[in-house]
Amino acid sequence: MHLLDWIIILLYFIFSLLIGAYYYKRASKNTESFFLSGRKLPWWLAGLSMVATTFAADTPLAVTELVNKNGIAGNWLWWNMLIGGMLTVFFYARLWRRANILTDVEFIELRYSGKASAFLRGFKSIYLGLFMNVIIMGWVNLAMMKILIGIFPEYVNESNVMIYIGLAMLITAIYSALSGLWGVAVTDAFQFVLAMTGCIVLAILVVNSQQIGGVSGLQAKLPEWAFNFLPVISSNTESVSYSGAFAISISTFLAFIGIQWWASWYPGAEPGGGGYVAQRMMSAKDEKNSVFATLFFQVAHYCIRPWPWIIVGLCTLVLYPDLKDKGLGYVYSMNEFLPVGLKGLMLAAFFAAYMSTIATHLNWGTSYLVNDFYKRFLKKDKQEKHYVIISRLITILLMILSVLITTQMNTISGVWEFVIECGAGLGLVLILRWYWWRINAISEIAATIAPFVLVGLIKILTKYITFPVFKWGSFIIDINKGFPDTLYIIVPLTTIIWLIFTFVTSPVQNEKLISFYRIVHPGGIGWKKFSVAYPDIKSDKGYYKLFIDWIAGIVLVYMFLFGIGKLIFGYYGIALVYFVIGLVCGIIIYFNFNNKSNNTN
Repeated sequence: MHLLDWIIILLYFIFSLLIGAYYYKRASKNTESFFLSGRKLPWWLAGLSMVATTFAADTPLAVTELVNKNGIAGNWLWWNMLIGGMLTVFFYARLWRRANILTDVEFIELRYSGKASAFLRGFKSIYLGLFMNVIIMGWVNLAMMKILIGIFPEYVNESNVMIYIGLAMLITAIYSALSGLWGVAVTDAFQFVLAMTGCIVLAILVVNSQQIGGVSGLQAKLPEWAFNFLPVISSNTESVSYSGAFAISISTFLAFIGIQWWASWYPGAEPGGGGYVAQRMMSAKDEKNSVFATLFFQVAHYCIRPWPWIIVGLCTLVLYPDLKDKGLGYVYSMNEFLPVGLKGLMLAAFFAAYMSTIATHLNWGTSYLVNDFYKRFLKKDKQEKHYVIISRLITILLMILSVLITTQMNTISGVWEFVIECGAGLGLVLILRWYWWRINAISEIAATIAPFVLVGLIKILTKYITFPVFKWGSFIIDINKGFPDTLYIIVPLTTIIWLIFTFVTSPVQNEKLISFYRIVHPGGIGWKKFSVAYPDIKSDKGYYKLFIDWIAGIVLVYMFLFGIGKLIFGYYGIALVYFVIGLVCGIIIYFNFNNKSNNTN
């Protein structure tokens, strides 16, 4: 690191703080301005903010590790989530914006009634806003600690790294507390452009280095399996690597593609939208901007971001073949190939990725704690300025708590599999609560608790007994080996449990259902009795077109994702075919969206 590198990093921090100061007055008006930017975000800014938030400091390292272990196909561990993401675009983005609520947790009392509804809202505000949120920030902090120690081994070590993390978090908390979502979103856009610029520059320099010799040299130095875009579907009961190629069992493939994306709750990718994604949808100018923002997020998340990381990940297979911590290959390539100035830019890019994620989690978590707990249960009748002041104080408090939690964390390996298992079956309730009037607060409580209990029972029982293995040809389910085969047990049982609780408990009060129907006016067979009883309310129609758009959106993103990859590796003919198919899907979506018969407003 030279003086120019440090100047670039210093300018980055100053600019981030200036953005926060600039939006101070806008955020101070009321809680809607602080948490939802006054519902005035244009689609491109809301979409960029979503993308920036999911681009954390650990993301390039995680992709590098996946590519090192299983080649390009290893990314299907997260590429499969597109299916649920596109469902949110076409079936839920409009509804979230139309609900006119401040947080997705507030939705609970918009949709349900009774004491169970109040309990669920209060519980989720603390569970998500405090506990889950602080743990996520702790994980992001751990990744940034690894990066700082890897880049500055002569200055930064395990004994002092928390000082640097604390300073970065303090700056993030200051501009988040000052500016609310307006400043967070604008800073996200700036940080995302900076972060992607740095990643692209690094990929170009590394692949064109003397050690690699360009894309052709990379292809010559690595086995063919490393460049496979799709995993090998194996009849083996285990998901393993055969000579490096990513091979997954049929049961695992179907669990990812057929179950996980809709059945499981996981932070940032909730079925039907939720969390900070719902926050951005609700902050958009109108329903149209909400849909466009979420669609842009899906395209940018899967098509624009991955390839610079994948290229560097493939290069690290050649450059550092014996590295134990594969993810650190990304950091080492920064140290080895970035010249003066660009190293400072790249480090600023990593700070940008880190801070965009932390800023969102601070603002999002605070929105739950203030709107859904403090304002709802403790201080109901205070002025808006009071709640804005409390929001700023809680933002700083969350920052302090996340730093304290980080000091107690060493690793959370396997935690995300555990989170997915513990939310297995809840996803279906989150999807259907918009489209079926009979679901009530007890349904959601049962679907939240049941998988926790089932996961615990399975983990205890598999220590003492061996469950029988289910076989049907090449399709084999063995829950003894754990995730994801456990989804085949947890999801059906959880579904049966919450359905039983739904029908043995009283439905939501009719007045509440009518109020919800008037505000959101959802369509479909699940609300038919209300559409018949209240013909003056124009419910949504044209779901078959939304279904077509959903499929077209999935194909569009995968075609452009693969097309860009084929273009990079010199397969221009097949790349053109992928782009044409993706373009046709885009035209279908555009035509349906603008067709008056599909107007759901």
